[in-house]
Amino acid sequence: MQKETEIKLRASRETLLALREHPLLKKRNKSGWSRHELFNQYYDTPDRALAQARVALRLRRDGEQFIQTLKSRGQSVAGLSERNEWDWYLDKAKLDVKKLGDDCWPASLAELDKKTLKPIFTTDFVREKAEIAWGRGKTRVVIEAALDLGQVKAGKQSEEICELELELRQGEPEALLELAAELAADLPLMPCDISKAERGYRLYDADGYSLQLPAPELTPGMALDDAIVALGWQLLGNSQRLAEQYRFNGRWKLLGEWLHQLIELRALLGSLGQAAPRASSRELRELLDMLIQDWRPRVEAGQDDEGGRKAAPAQFTDELGRTRWGLLSLKASLWLLQRRWTQGRNARGDRQGAAELGKWLPHLLAEEAKALQLLRYQQQPEDLTEQSPRMERMLVWLHLARGVLELPETDRLYGELAKLHEMARQALDEAAREQRVEQAHRVWTLKAWKLLEK
Repeated sequence: MQKETEIKLRASRETLLALREHPLLKKRNKSGWSRHELFNQYYDTPDRALAQARVALRLRRDGEQFIQTLKSRGQSVAGLSERNEWDWYLDKAKLDVKKLGDDCWPASLAELDKKTLKPIFTTDFVREKAEIAWGRGKTRVVIEAALDLGQVKAGKQSEEICELELELRQGEPEALLELAAELAADLPLMPCDISKAERGYRLYDADGYSLQLPAPELTPGMALDDAIVALGWQLLGNSQRLAEQYRFNGRWKLLGEWLHQLIELRALLGSLGQAAPRASSRELRELLDMLIQDWRPRVEAGQDDEGGRKAAPAQFTDELGRTRWGLLSLKASLWLLQRRWTQGRNARGDRQGAAELGKWLPHLLAEEAKALQLLRYQQQPEDLTEQSPRMERMLVWLHLARGVLELPETDRLYGELAKLHEMARQALDEAAREQRVEQAHRVWTLKAWKLLEK
């Protein structure tokens, strides 16, 4: 068994050509580019038992060589993935189920009859690969860069494969992200948290692609710094999966959910006080602000405008043809992986970062609730829009971490505050004005709100 650490970046055909000649890769290319035609057949049971167990079974032909591979899904967030992988070199193109022993086979599939495994889909592509190496401080980094172009096919369905795959051979995972970010500054590259196998399963079953990562397990006693990592990865990973699925099928609801992840990530960064000094997140906040500024009006307008909804897929394709989305994703990944907000912060910031979430969060929410002054906006509802960022900062924590709060009816508090925030962003006529007043009063009278304002 070996551990595979890699990042996949979706690209266009033009970008693949440009990557081959990119100065950074040319300078660090130690092997030259070699060309391989890879033919891959994936296997599963008719009810997709392997997929449910988060493993993929593949038989590959590379020239005259046949390779049987079993991969575990492992940890995969924002395009950066770590998987366990087992390879067996075979004499012929026939699956050898005897190789799938207890040392690699998931315990959850122990009772599975391996004779029920059958071909499900194929991923056939041309791979141009090269060894990229350089010195990073006192360590040497070796990465296999692969330019993949081909197709996934499941029955009569097919989808193009067009991506850059960077696999770590030597060095730290940060090196993968650093190289990817340098390339993404010049070329549109989108970190893609979906493997070729997942693409095949998605063609086989259009609803089989999970849009949400598992929610992190937050506890009252965990440090704020650890909560930042957990929530940051969740929001970033969810945004990647939603973007990929919207690109794939253009369903309007997914675009709104993608935007919501970005808004929550922006609110999270803005809520951290001295635990994450503003200078440490300035670049991320600026990139997020640009994306939200462009996409929020389109999504809001599209709620009542069919023309706006129809125009959005082409606009999103244009977005993916720019560098800012991929660059944001990669820089945010590095920020989280290296905990950059902790670097150079003062002693008070260190104390806040080490504070228990169950003690820090009520204090944050109390400060925001008092500053919101809902009583004032019951008399001046027209000014409530200016408080949208403050409500977003409260909402992201009430949404993702309310389980650590000792407040009554936190679900209701989140729901009613979310309604008020939505009203604050709508155009104001006399009817909307009255609705804002009523909703502000409703939130203000909640027992949980009264406890926060004490």
